[in-house]
Amino acid sequence: MSIVVTGATGHLGRLAVEALLARGVPAADVVATGRRTEALADLADRGVVVRTADYDNEVSLKEAFAGADRLLLVSGSEVGRRVRQHGRAIAAARAAGVGFIAYTSITHADTSTLLLAEEHRATEQLLAEAGVPHTLLCNSWYTENYTAQLPGYLEHGIPGAAGDGAVSAATRADYAAAAAAVVATDGHAGAVYELGGAPFTMTELAQVVSAATGRTVTYTDLPVEQYQRVLVAAGLPEPVAAVLADGDRGVAAGELLVEGDDLARLLGRAPTSLADAVAAAVTAPHA
Repeated sequence: MSIVVTGATGHLGRLAVEALLARGVPAADVVATGRRTEALADLADRGVVVRTADYDNEVSLKEAFAGADRLLLVSGSEVGRRVRQHGRAIAAARAAGVGFIAYTSITHADTSTLLLAEEHRATEQLLAEAGVPHTLLCNSWYTENYTAQLPGYLEHGIPGAAGDGAVSAATRADYAAAAAAVVATDGHAGAVYELGGAPFTMTELAQVVSAATGRTVTYTDLPVEQYQRVLVAAGLPEPVAAVLADGDRGVAAGELLVEGDDLARLLGRAPTSLADAVAAAVTAPHA
């Protein structure tokens, strides 16, 4: 059974390839794709099939998906272009005779008002129209969205616009392992999995960071527009700052809160806790 993973040069796609191998899927049955195949050379050395796949190049997609049985379609990173890009990938998969697609969407994409949800919702519609059996992996936020900012938190505290809202964040590795479980096993076609870890508020995040570092870190809640200005002042481009501030608005409204235990069931264990994720980030070599 040939399993193609798109975006294997990115964080989530790469972790999904590793998760497939860890599950015992033969390396020769895993096809890792991306635009920069030189970044996948170590996987090729381990027997993984490496192919070029560019969401903007239909020919590359057709060649990458040739002979594939299943596809893990990792959503692209170019916000504003993803509907067309995902559409090309879905069309290429259908033309190649791929029998199953698992797509990494966003939680509650069908009802979410988040700016980031629009392209995911449109992609889900494209999948429905394509008629290929598929599963929606509706991921909440990455825990790394927060742990990557630890140096800033320690220096300035945690700013945001999430209020008392809770987010069901989980690590990329946990989302990748769940995706691998879905694409490597039967019985998931038609499922919509709402995926996330144990919820936490930004105040609770501050408490966890304080405990892990031994330094007092506090959360400062701001209006959405003010938080967006803070992000721009920190050097983020205006469109990126707008999306991040809108994400906090969504957290405040409960739009990134996941009920149920889909992630735990797919993993066969509890998702990595916030405390463990923060502790790992604190002790990481780059921290």
